[in-house]
Amino acid sequence: MKILIAEDDAVSRRVLEATLLKWGYEVIVTRDGVEACDALAEPNCPRLLVLDWMMPGMDGTEICRRLRRRDDGDSFYILLLTAKTQKEDIVDGLHAGADDYITKPFHHEELRARVQIGRRIVDLQKGLADRIAELERALTEVKQLSGLLPICAYCKRIRQGKDYWEAVEQYIAGHSHAQFSHCVCPECYEKIVKPQLEDL
Repeated sequence: MKILIAEDDAVSRRVLEATLLKWGYEVIVTRDGVEACDALAEPNCPRLLVLDWMMPGMDGTEICRRLRRRDDGDSFYILLLTAKTQKEDIVDGLHAGADDYITKPFHHEELRARVQIGRRIVDLQKGLADRIAELERALTEVKQLSGLLPICAYCKRIRQGKDYWEAVEQYIAGHSHAQFSHCVCPECYEKIVKPQLEDL
C-alpha cells in the first residue's frame, strides 16, 4: 500500500520515510502542504496519509479540510503528526478532518499500530467502493430490461443488433441472473400439445 507523508523537517521526514519503508509500504514523500496537495491531485494517489500538523504555507489541518471538501468520491485516512498535546488542539485537528493523530516524537510501535488501523480502514473503503460499483452495474442491467424491447410478433425473438435475433430467455439470461424452467401453460396444452397427443 502507498502512504503519502508530508513533513517539512528533513530529519523527521527521513526517519518517517525509512520507518515506513522498513515496514513494507511504498512511500510518497512531500516536504510541505502544497507539495502534498499536488501529489493528492494525481490519479491513483495514496489513500493513507501521514501529515505533519505544523508546516509553512499550508499546514496539515488545511490539507484535511481541503480533502474533506472534495466531491470526487475519493476517501482518505489521515493521520496527523503533531507536537501539540493539548486536548483542545487535538479536538481541532479531528474537527478539521483528521481520522487519528500521533504526537512527536513518535513511538515506532504506536505509529505502526495506528498506520495498520488506517490501512484496514482504507481496505474496507475500497472494498465498499468496489461493491457499490458492482451494484451500479447490476442496476444498469436491470434498467436495460425495463426498456422497450424490439420483439418479433410471431416467433417472439428479440433483436440484439441489425440482423441478429435471439430467444427471449437467452436475452433475459444474458442481462440478468434469472434462470428458466420450461413448462406448458394450459392454453398451449389445449391448442398444441393435446392435438399432438391425440394424433399418436
